[in-house]
Amino acid sequence: MNITSPDWSAYLAQMESVLGVELDDARRAELQLQFSRIASMAAPLMALPLDDRQEIAGVYKA
Repeated sequence: MNITSPDWSAYLAQMESVLGVELDDARRAELQLQFSRIASMAAPLMALPLDDRQEIAGVYKA
């Protein structure tokens, strides 16, 4: 399985536009760092192979 790392800079630019929020360079850099850290922590879980017959989790509806 080939996992590519997301372009956090592009993601943040899109989210700034969608949410109507403008970040300064320092905040943008810190968010990119945090997203990279979170992705690193999630990588082992995302790489875990699942059986094709694995039952998926249900969807919670209030």
